[in-house]
Amino acid sequence: MTPKRRIIPVFVPHLGCPNDCVFCNQRKISGRLSPATPETVHEAVAEARKAGVTGAELAFYGGSFTAIDRAEQEALLSAAAEHFATGEVAALRVSTRPDRITPEALALLKKYRVETVELGAQSMDDGVLRLSGRGHTAEATRGAAKMVKESGFSLILQMMTGLPGDSGEESIYTARELAALAPEGVRIYPAVILRDTPLYELWRRGKYREHTVEDAVSLCARIVPVFEAAGVKIIRLGLNPSDELSGGEAAGGAYHPALGEMVYSRIWRGKAEAALSSLVGAESVTLGVKASRVSVMTGQKRCNVEYLRDKFGLKELKIRPAEVPDGEIAVLERH
Repeated sequence: MTPKRRIIPVFVPHLGCPNDCVFCNQRKISGRLSPATPETVHEAVAEARKAGVTGAELAFYGGSFTAIDRAEQEALLSAAAEHFATGEVAALRVSTRPDRITPEALALLKKYRVETVELGAQSMDDGVLRLSGRGHTAEATRGAAKMVKESGFSLILQMMTGLPGDSGEESIYTARELAALAPEGVRIYPAVILRDTPLYELWRRGKYREHTVEDAVSLCARIVPVFEAAGVKIIRLGLNPSDELSGGEAAGGAYHPALGEMVYSRIWRGKAEAALSSLVGAESVTLGVKASRVSVMTGQKRCNVEYLRDKFGLKELKIRPAEVPDGEIAVLERH
């Protein structure tokens, strides 16, 4: 198995963005208040060097990289490329908007040995995109994804759940459409209500129904299998925890430091429900899963065990490690 490459993140909040999406405040998400500069790049590599990181991928996150003034793009990329010779940086990655992908933009990225392009698709429903202030269409995402892949880059797509106008079915549709574009990976970001955003004001005025943690867990438990069935790797589920978000900048919505774990735990709960549904009259059951899955099957604070006990009227439910294929549940004992 190829070892996972370390990432050196460089945040470029709002650089290149032609408009502010209703949900977005990159400065709150990244913790950075000022745009990145070549010096920012060198500082990020220096910090990685202190930590003993070499052969890393330097990633420009946030903003819309290919919409930045070309001279600024080249300054940032050139600064990163200086570290190829030392071996501290082995590859580059950028994030951008679907409507800012052109043959010329991709040629510039290729010149500086960028390997991966992330596109913020967010939704494949044009109504949701319009209400969210994205300023591009679903067709723009399809076209951009095609260009990125045909130019030889690795493609990563980002989607959001719980945006204005999204009942949940629009997110399921988005997942299916993005999976059909065959990206190397996806990031799923349930909507979080950040202070100092239009979404925050809509929520305060009662014009936006909050996409709660429970909403996100339930919906993402349906979305994850769509990507897994298509062989698309899920790189991230939920915003990265930060002091800013945990300290109150996330005023509402689906922010939880362990959101990904909660989603996978919900998926396993569904599998257990299917296994238990045929055990009519059982009072005590022991379920077996692969050792590495015991925790996620049990759930945070044993929430899955308690839920299943109540639903099926069990006096006792145990989860044990067993020699079973990964992803499967075996009934080891029943009384």
